Amino acid sequence: MPTNPTFAILTFGCKVNQYESEAIAEALEAAGFVYRPSHDECDLYIVNTCTVTAESDRKARQIIRRFIGQHPSAFMVVTGCSAQSRTESIAAIPGVASVVGNRQKLRVVEIARKLIADGRKPASPYVEVPSLEGSEFEPMSITKFSRARAYVKIEDGCESRCAYCAIPAARGPIRSKPMSEVIAEVCALTGSGCREIVLTGIETGAWGRDLGNVRLQDLLREIDKIPGVGRIRLGSLDPTVMTSDFVEKIAGLKSLAPHFHLSMQSGCSATLARMRRKYNRAQAEAAMERVRRAIPNVQFTTDMIVGFPGETEEEFAESADFARRAEFLHIHVFPYSKREGTPAAAMKEQIPEAVKHERVGILSRISENSCQSILNRVLSTPDQVLTVIPETRGKGFVMGHSPDFLEIKILTDSPLQETEISVLPLRREGEILVCKPLSTDIK
Repeated sequence: MPTNPTFAILTFGCKVNQYESEAIAEALEAAGFVYRPSHDECDLYIVNTCTVTAESDRKARQIIRRFIGQHPSAFMVVTGCSAQSRTESIAAIPGVASVVGNRQKLRVVEIARKLIADGRKPASPYVEVPSLEGSEFEPMSITKFSRARAYVKIEDGCESRCAYCAIPAARGPIRSKPMSEVIAEVCALTGSGCREIVLTGIETGAWGRDLGNVRLQDLLREIDKIPGVGRIRLGSLDPTVMTSDFVEKIAGLKSLAPHFHLSMQSGCSATLARMRRKYNRAQAEAAMERVRRAIPNVQFTTDMIVGFPGETEEEFAESADFARRAEFLHIHVFPYSKREGTPAAAMKEQIPEAVKHERVGILSRISENSCQSILNRVLSTPDQVLTVIPETRGKGFVMGHSPDFLEIKILTDSPLQETEISVLPLRREGEILVCKPLSTDIK
């Protein structure tokens, strides 16, 4: 293989994809490749795709074609969910050298070595997209992190079969990373100075279901025992995870951030039933109340879909009422997007795009009002001190998040390190809390 071949990775989609891209990058560097930003001229480009919406597929194909056109002599390798579920259409793009599925993503490394060693593009793409059947979790880990937080993938696959979702077909059955491997990875990242770790998966709350008599709460309790461990956050959960046993076991953990992202999708029981979700509105409200009683100052964020087939004005009004009452810190609002091959795509009473757009606006305003109300309560509490891990810098300020996921703007010119600092709230700017640092070493 030529000395020091260069590569770039472009990642679409979820935190799992981001983690897998980082693991691929570390494995390529260990094999002698040199990472470069995607705007640089490289020997190899890898696109890690997403298929959660039709727009995700379209954007992936667009960027693949663009980079092949801009870098005609480079090798293009495509992996991820679009590569898994739409293999033939990806492989048919002129200039694609290889398509690698989700089952063995680290095969990208060996394929990259072969492409570079051969020095020429294959007559037809190398396609490695094996079946997703089976229970093996692909061994994969990271040791480095480039942000204030690191993602750790603890689970893959989903078996929920929601009516609108194409992800189970692209990810396969539930597979959990063994507890010992998760602990080892979190220990290594903590030892390298990482102050916040997000445990993520395609269905994070399903961790342990295939391992025997362990569940996510058991993993969290073991992680909490790691010396020096910083904040631990969780990827998306659905309300059924928040049982009495789950809440009881996590309530006193010192490392677990008091913030949960619920994958609600709707606040209307009738809509949830058509979506084939595993809970109704009353169960979701009970789960949130259970957590709020056990964990002071906990915050919730969520995802909600508007315009699902058959969603009447009355059903949307019920969903909006739930969102107001739940008082989420933030709602990610999505208009329903047809996914070929899913039950929802064939449902009658598809909602016009104009109606979806209107409903997106209504829920977005509810989200803004809830966030501002939460921040106003923080500001009304005298001398309330918050802790923040700085993440990004601007001119005269630093941005970060508190443990309960409030977005914080710290007014300072000091070169802050990625360590937790104390701040005092001053005012609100929209959905951002402006604060001043308390340390006398920070100006």
